[in-house]
Amino acid sequence: MHLVQICFVVALMMGISGVFCAPQATKRPEISEDALEMALSDKRYLMRQLKCALGEAPCDPVGRRLKSLAPLVLRGSCPQCTPMEMRQIQKVLAHVQRNFPNEWSKVINQYAG
Repeated sequence: MHLVQICFVVALMMGISGVFCAPQATKRPEISEDALEMALSDKRYLMRQLKCALGEAPCDPVGRRLKSLAPLVLRGSCPQCTPMEMRQIQKVLAHVQRNFPNEWSKVINQYAG
């Protein structure tokens, strides 16, 4: 389950996952497309992280990191991210927009405003 949590942060904001916006000097593990798909298919986990990001539920360590990175990621700012990481972040953001439109709207209002 730890890999799933990392994958979510990767993108989500997403995440998402502290994996993507860590300093470049820190070696980050690559997240496979399969692991990312597995994370995106766990609706309960995604909702828990979204509710955390919105301040509607308690946060686990992944959620706390997500909350701190959300403003940067939503503005498209992740200078330390690799092209693959940026594609994965975009994939997660698109997934959240499509599958959790109410929560996505709240996230945008809270963090991008």
